[in-house]
Amino acid sequence: MSLRNKHIVLGVTGSIAAYKAAFLVRLLVKEGVSVQVVMTDAAKDFITPLTLSTLSGKPVLNRFSDEDGNWNSHVKLGMEADLVLIAPATANILAKMANGVCDNLLLAVILSSRAPVAVAPAMDLDMYRHPATKHNLETLLQRGTHIIDVESGELASGLIGEGRMAEPEHILQWIRNFFGGHTTLNLSGKNVLVTAGPTREAIDPVRFLSNHSSGKMGYALAEEAAKAGAQVTLISGPTALHTVHPNIRRIDVETAKDMLAACEEQFPAADLTFMAAAVADYAPAQSSEEKLKKQGTEMQLRLVENPDILAHLGEKKQKHQILVGFALETNNEEANAQKKLMAKKLDFIVLNSLRDEAAGFGTDTNKVTILGAGGSKESYPLKPKQEVAADILNHVINHTYDTVA
Repeated sequence: MSLRNKHIVLGVTGSIAAYKAAFLVRLLVKEGVSVQVVMTDAAKDFITPLTLSTLSGKPVLNRFSDEDGNWNSHVKLGMEADLVLIAPATANILAKMANGVCDNLLLAVILSSRAPVAVAPAMDLDMYRHPATKHNLETLLQRGTHIIDVESGELASGLIGEGRMAEPEHILQWIRNFFGGHTTLNLSGKNVLVTAGPTREAIDPVRFLSNHSSGKMGYALAEEAAKAGAQVTLISGPTALHTVHPNIRRIDVETAKDMLAACEEQFPAADLTFMAAAVADYAPAQSSEEKLKKQGTEMQLRLVENPDILAHLGEKKQKHQILVGFALETNNEEANAQKKLMAKKLDFIVLNSLRDEAAGFGTDTNKVTILGAGGSKESYPLKPKQEVAADILNHVINHTYDTVA
């Protein structure tokens, strides 16, 4: 996606992370973006306007009028913007945004602009964890403000990574994703079911069995399907992620049995189902109601098999329904994936290997091969998970429907 001729208002606020704004401006200008920097007074304690003016090729704005008496119209700035981005965004600016305060030029631009608004939060850990900051972020999310994930820069996660600002390269990727999108499909009228994240199987009230799944792949699929017009139901195990698109309805579950019950209820209405969750294969035979105390040097834990949700849905699948499974393998990858594809009566399976660097649990990227029951096979290079989600959707749709209503 080319960003040439896009207009971005970059708000820089008083955080030590303000130095990253210089790198971000340089990256954006290199992409052909017209960047207008608006600084708060506090930001000037951390980076000089001259630095950002030199990099952007435009005077940095701070007041409603400059020293020569020229008016800096917040309305005009907001109308010309394709995106208003605040990076870094301090706890102070987030609080003011959440409560409609307008006491400087940047806030006036934010309030008057009809352009989308995104923030890359930056603050110390205690400020981030404060209930007031959490409340303000939730308020902004509900109003449609985009929060950029420190770990991946992906749209829709809402996670801000303990307050540390996302790196400029990740913010640039987020901007590319935001303007370009990836899914060119029209899924209007389709119901899409997605599972994501891990499950947790309780040992006692404080301990559980789980895995390293972050849920990022499933959440990316849900967002891409929603952007394509589908009505999406996301059944999520415990994660720190958030959804953004209003077409996503999220159902939170804890255990494999919880996820099975939710899937059984939602599956009949689904046209396409993507089972991206990492469901625990086994659970403790008994879960103690009280915390287990340490006794000796060994403890034996008896496990019993969890229900196979994917196989269960494969048995119930109707002719008009498409069921997609996922396989994370460590050896004999394609053979194991093919076996799973047939045994569970899937239409497609998305294979990735832990032997591929940066393609396992918790990463922001993935490298997949998609295998179809009809013999289709396509491999993709390492990509951000948002792009992988688009590849999966496009492959499944293009090998299923002649047209998508």
